[in-house]
Amino acid sequence: MDSDLIVLGGRVFDGIRLTPATAVAVSGGVVVAVGTDDEATAAVAPGAARIDAGGGLIGPGFLDAHCHPPQGGRERLTCDLTDATDAADTLARVAAYAAAHPDDEWIVGGGWHMPHFEGGLPRAELLEQVAPGRKIYLVNADHHGAWVSPAALAAAGIDRAFPDPADGHIDRDASGVPTGTLQEGAMDILADVLPVPSEQDWVDALVEAERYLRSFGITGWQDAIVGSYAGVPDVTDAYLRGYDSGALTGRVTGALWLPRGFGLDEVPDVVARLVAQRERIGLRSNEGGGTFRATTVKIMQDGVPESRTAALKQPYLDPHGHPTDTSGPSHFAPEVLDAVAVALAREGFQLHIHTIGDRAIAEALHAVGLANAEQPIDRLRHHFAHVQQVDPADIATMAALGVTANLQALWACNSDQMTDLNLPLVGQERFSQQYPFASMARAGVRLAMGSDWPVSTPDPWQAIAVAVTRMEPGETRFPPLGSGEELTLEQALSAYTAGSARVTHHDDAGTIRVGARADLAVADKDPFALAATALGTVRNVLTVSAGRVVYSA
Repeated sequence: MDSDLIVLGGRVFDGIRLTPATAVAVSGGVVVAVGTDDEATAAVAPGAARIDAGGGLIGPGFLDAHCHPPQGGRERLTCDLTDATDAADTLARVAAYAAAHPDDEWIVGGGWHMPHFEGGLPRAELLEQVAPGRKIYLVNADHHGAWVSPAALAAAGIDRAFPDPADGHIDRDASGVPTGTLQEGAMDILADVLPVPSEQDWVDALVEAERYLRSFGITGWQDAIVGSYAGVPDVTDAYLRGYDSGALTGRVTGALWLPRGFGLDEVPDVVARLVAQRERIGLRSNEGGGTFRATTVKIMQDGVPESRTAALKQPYLDPHGHPTDTSGPSHFAPEVLDAVAVALAREGFQLHIHTIGDRAIAEALHAVGLANAEQPIDRLRHHFAHVQQVDPADIATMAALGVTANLQALWACNSDQMTDLNLPLVGQERFSQQYPFASMARAGVRLAMGSDWPVSTPDPWQAIAVAVTRMEPGETRFPPLGSGEELTLEQALSAYTAGSARVTHHDDAGTIRVGARADLAVADKDPFALAATALGTVRNVLTVSAGRVVYSA
């Protein structure tokens, strides 16, 4: 650990509430004093390093309860389309990357945004126009679909006769010809032809991800998928190599991926394999303060509304507002979900369930109710990620069962994607009921927060701004989403610190208190002195992990 440290001259949020304190003193990697500048100074050796917060907020390090660092880091090192502003910009970035890498057999990357393209479905010929003849595979920003070039389709043998997989579909034109986008499980069709990054490539991606996350004040996180998914291989060995070598020093809880497509009779074998993987990983730690463990299982029960793969209780609508014949698939039949949830809880696994549609939420609640009979939920701390289309009747059940709502708050606002691609499919009534944050809080549902990066930015302050205003930062075209569903600033901050620390089982973090691990994030200004609409301007300027400064602006 580094020598004693004092962060002073700010305002202290302790993970639950804003306090009168102005300073935090650190020694031996833990907090030793919280109080006035003088009180913090007196608590450490005279030679302690002093950092002036300049009136900014001193808070616990943020914990991202749902992100994908391997994919995020890898995208940053490949064809990164995250910051593209429209379709033309996206294609220009692909063209520039192709020109800069003329000898690469494949162009891979991602981060393109569905609203930039008609119907959210860019066509293969657009890639052919900017990079003729190149094999291209680009995952979209929500990581539930991929955009591929004609050469990539040909390499995988995807043509008019190629069947859709059971857990996804190939987008096609009216004559059945594939148009260039692959949804959900169809992304895996290219797994055997895509280039395979080396283990060192994945270590490099994880190191870049860790560096990037820390720049936003994030000191711990849950990797929401550790396993082979959507063209990304299992990077467990890269994690182990990174921690054993000391290249990685973040605090990570891994969520082992539950594969899809198995039946009731296979549940024992599937769970046994997950137990074996957890035991192989164990608890990796190093002198840099880093830890990696995999005590959670990720279950993806449905998809996303924009591709009609979120599981809804009522059907999607057609362009004329009439019900269709589809309400979205459940990736696991309810009886299989029930059985696997019980078996996993019996083995001591936390359940991290992707639930966007209201039917998926109801199915997951039933499974957790059964799992709670195996192990108390206060011990395992099961959580549902996304919780977008929530039936109001299910909120009380969430509270009663002790399920934590793992919020991706940045999405809870009106935007081009929501109004163009979501609203027509679900209708105004269901649209206005999405992301009921305040209703869940009032009902006693525990809240945590995560970014789902690289689906969206990992910057907690952008998500907090939306949670408090229900508006996209800087956006003036749209009204707030939902009525009365705003969180207070304290509620949002607490969810992203203490709430996420609890759900990631980082019980010594998430709050600033004497004896707690010294994980701190310092903002450039006092958000409690700002108008809510200005919260998106807050920036992290200092990150401290176990008493070590790991980022300074």
